[in-house]
Amino acid sequence: MRLLYMPFGLIAAVIGARAGRRTFALLWGALGSGPKPTPGEPDASLGRVMAASALEAATLAAAAAAAKVLSARVFHYLFGAWPQRAREHRAPQKT
Repeated sequence: MRLLYMPFGLIAAVIGARAGRRTFALLWGALGSGPKPTPGEPDASLGRVMAASALEAATLAAAAAAAKVLSARVFHYLFGAWPQRAREHRAPQKT
């Protein structure tokens, strides 16, 4: 099943990355702060650069996770099997 899921995973990664970039652009634009500052700009403040980087990282991670979960659910709906092996739950061992 993992081999059959690979195209789904690749497509989900591309869609997640594009959705994350677009979401970040919309959020940063809604803040009205102008273009995203880069660390190499001499007049960009540290707080503004860090805020932009944190917001970008959060939106990209959230979009990637959502795309991954949704692609797994679509795969499960189409093929009737979960694409990734379920991890076994182990009880903690007492020493």
